[in-house]
Amino acid sequence: MTKQLGTGDDTGDPAPGAQDLAAVMRRPQPSGSENRGVTVRPPAADAPAGRAPGDGPDVTPPQTDRLRYLDAATRQIARGMNLDETLYELCRAAVPAFADTAFVHLYAPLPVGDEIGAAPKILRLHTVDHASLRVPAGQGAESPAPSAHPLQAAEVVHPAATGLLAKLLQDGRPVFGNDPGVASAAAELLGRVHIPWSTPPGRRLIIAPLHGRNHALGSVVLIRGRDRPDFTGDDLLVASQLATHTALGLDKAMLYEREASVADTLQRTMLPPSLPEPPGVRLASRYLPASRTAQVGGDWYDAIPLPGNRVALVIGDVMGHSMTSAAIMGQLRTSVQTLAGLDLPPDEVLHHLDEQAGRLGSEHTATCLYALYDPVLHRLIVSSAGHLPPVLLRPDGTVEVLNVPPGAPIGVGSGGFESVETHAPTGATLLLYTDGLVESRDSDVMTGVERLCGRLRATGPKSAPPTLEDLCDQALGTLGAGGRDDDIALLAARFEGILPETVAYWYMAPRPQTARQARRLTRRTLHGWDLDDLLESTELMVSEVVANAVRFASRPITLRLLCTDVLRCEVGDDSPAVPRMRHARLSDEGGRGLFLVDQLAERWGATRVSTGKVVWFEQQLPPAG
Repeated sequence: MTKQLGTGDDTGDPAPGAQDLAAVMRRPQPSGSENRGVTVRPPAADAPAGRAPGDGPDVTPPQTDRLRYLDAATRQIARGMNLDETLYELCRAAVPAFADTAFVHLYAPLPVGDEIGAAPKILRLHTVDHASLRVPAGQGAESPAPSAHPLQAAEVVHPAATGLLAKLLQDGRPVFGNDPGVASAAAELLGRVHIPWSTPPGRRLIIAPLHGRNHALGSVVLIRGRDRPDFTGDDLLVASQLATHTALGLDKAMLYEREASVADTLQRTMLPPSLPEPPGVRLASRYLPASRTAQVGGDWYDAIPLPGNRVALVIGDVMGHSMTSAAIMGQLRTSVQTLAGLDLPPDEVLHHLDEQAGRLGSEHTATCLYALYDPVLHRLIVSSAGHLPPVLLRPDGTVEVLNVPPGAPIGVGSGGFESVETHAPTGATLLLYTDGLVESRDSDVMTGVERLCGRLRATGPKSAPPTLEDLCDQALGTLGAGGRDDDIALLAARFEGILPETVAYWYMAPRPQTARQARRLTRRTLHGWDLDDLLESTELMVSEVVANAVRFASRPITLRLLCTDVLRCEVGDDSPAVPRMRHARLSDEGGRGLFLVDQLAERWGATRVSTGKVVWFEQQLPPAG
């Protein structure tokens, strides 16, 4: 989209420094200097030291004037931090101090850094600035529409690869519009290829290529009106400096944006692409990078389904803002997933994570909070490693900051993590967050936590609780759209629990008759749940899995059936040996049990836990009716 300067909010006072630049370049000239560029006659009080006001010609050399202008203009251009700001500052520096009109075309797409690819074939008009569209504040005149200006540029230019315009841009040196052979290139940029047209009389047009460190980026067309002196050879050098500093600024801006994009992509790929949907709990999350996106942070969150329909809720923050922080975050997140699969208590998970961080040899520290939710027992166990306490929004609208011993951050190596257990009522919502949500320049962490609790209280109590997505938006408040000094990770979990009547649980001694007992209990339970269509297949799989557990168990075997959105069966024993499916030979007497489970079940698996292992399988429920 073309940026039109000098209109709208820009029609008032020029940008800071623009008046000084114009004053330097448009001072009165001495008689006879119309075609010699810019000459300045300073007041007597400004005469150089050591010279009386009346001694010699009272004229400041034009070269001094240009150096002053270039010093101010290049500093102004260097202020731009992104592409739009850099071109904005270029136009403010050039118009009206140096020219009356400026057109900036950029290649699409712009080449970045040292990348090598097909040369771009299109120039697009990006920025336009006309001196006549600027109206000093207080005069009350309305700015004419951009289309009303007599000088317009082509919105899209297709320079031929071997044409004059492409050669001029690759060459990188500015040229006058009336130089031999340049008129056709100027006509392309101004959209006059098929219209009878000639360049302005005299040297009133300059084409200054924007050439970065390795690539041509575009062009700047500078035009003076009839009421101003022609450009001179020295002005060509001024245009060259303006274009050079602008191109370097564009290079810097594009590299900065690419680094920001790479950093943001790196961090987002290390976050879960989607959240699981375990029975008994609903999940939602938010991740917002810092406003200074090139300084990627180390915030992460995760939700890990565990045996027994439990789910681990994790959030953490690696100290610092760098690519290294993001990489360490990925390592710690992977470690947490591995430790969670061992079915360890939350404090044990953090203890082993702290040891793993020490083995990584990193000087970075991190905070982490690990919560384990059991939807069958409606129980929540939480342990923290220097992280902010979670907030629990109860069904009646009250908000509680859970009192969790903070512990030492991960990487310190002091250990000493503690777990606390609390009741997780149905309908309650747990909110895990990082410090970017509650800490800012004008408030400390605890003040931010109190503000967060206030925003959550405003969501209830109501006839219906807010959705998790709305709750996350409410928790973010104005931080979702405003500037942020730090990235924000947010994980919300609404506890729905699993109804007791949908769970059946037994302990059975590891005896040869146990498989038959398990079939009988399964048949009776499924009949009570009106799942007779699944009786035959479920009995067969339960019998095979229980018979396998009897072979290795030395303590009672557990059998649990859960009817949620699927029918799930879990068989646990105290042996850590995880069964593996194999193809039995015709002469083998066994080895076919897991093969049958694999064929009949929708999903199945085996997981090691702290007390041994759990083998589970799931089946889809038959259609209702």
